[in-house]
Formats: sequence, structure tokens, C-alpha cells
Amino acid sequence: MRISQLSAVSGVPIPTIKYYLREGLLPAGEQTSATRAEYGERHVRRLRLIRALLEVGHLPIAAIRKVVAAVEDESMGMHRVLGTAHYAISPPVEAHPDDEEWRRARAEADGLIADLGWQVDAAAPARDELAQAVLTLDRLGLPATGDALRPYAETAMRLVAEHEIRTIPLDRTREEAVEALVVGTVVHGRVLDVMRRLAQESASARIFGAPPA
Repeated sequence: MRISQLSAVSGVPIPTIKYYLREGLLPAGEQTSATRAEYGERHVRRLRLIRALLEVGHLPIAAIRKVVAAVEDESMGMHRVLGTAHYAISPPVEAHPDDEEWRRARAEADGLIADLGWQVDAAAPARDELAQAVLTLDRLGLPATGDALRPYAETAMRLVAEHEIRTIPLDRTREEAVEALVVGTVVHGRVLDVMRRLAQESASARIFGAPPA
């Protein structure tokens, strides 16, 4: 298909497609003449991935480039490819290794992960995210130990193991697997947060009595 057809199929404007081509995010089409190239399904899939990373994951172009490079590196196993995408969409957290409170919070987070037997890289951004949450809870005088957080961890693992991991199409292309991971992580995270708030309202009504309709 020509670039105009690729634009129509993907919903991505032609100038944006040309920008992705210049940035190396989208592979070049098959050159059929000096001014014309043909594009295929591979390009449609790549544009879907870029849009997911950009619009759902809210990643900058530099981060998208890293994810795309991982997808294209056939020597990289799927665990590392998916991990590259996962780390890219993690919100930035400023660590404070020189601060005693931060070190305690990070140790609490690392201890919980170790106690659970989870295989998580030492450099995983989510470790600092969890440490930040522990530190915030501690400063607010709320339970912030591993024991207090364990129910959340066990619920998360059950949800991931029994449902979420199965939504990643590992029998299809790497682009499709990464797209599913990004969309699933971000959108399912929102769904989980919404469902918790709905459950909290329902539990409150049951325990404290709902107001008259």
C-alpha cells in the first residue's frame, strides 16, 4: 500500500508517518521508484504500537525509540522486551539513597519482594515506586510494613497470574505483545483503581448504612 493508504488504514496522518520514518521508529517502505515506497501489515502493526506507547503510555519519543529497538532486536528474549516496555511506562520516582527514611522504606519494599519470592530485577523502577508509597504511608502514620502490604501484593499476583498475563498474545508478533502489555498495564490499572473505589463505597454503605434514596 502507498503512504496515503497506510495513513487511511492506521488513522495516522501522513506528516506524522513521515516524522516516524525520519526518527527511525517506523521501518522504511519498499522503494518502488525514486519517489514512491510500498508499505505493508508490518507498518500498520508498528504504527499501532507507537500510538499505544504515545497515547496510552504517554512516552516521549526517546523512550519509544528504546522500546522499538528492543522489539527489533531478535536476540533479546520476550521477558527483556516486555520489561523494556514496562520500565518505560513506569512513572519517574526520585530516589534519595542518602536519606535514612528513604533507605528504610526501600529496605521494607525490597524485603517484601524477597519474602514473596518474586523475581524482580534490582534496578526495576517499581521498587522505588513501592518505596515511595511505603515512605508516604509511614509519614502519615499509616501501616507501612511488609505485612500490611502483603494482601495487596498477593491480590496483584493472583490477578496477573490468573488473568492479565493471558491477555498478552505471545503467539503473535512482538509489536502486538508489547502493545497489549502497555495498554493492559495502563488501562487495567485504571480499572482496578476504579473498582477499588466502587468497592469502598459499597462496603461503606453496608457497614455504616446507605442514605435514603
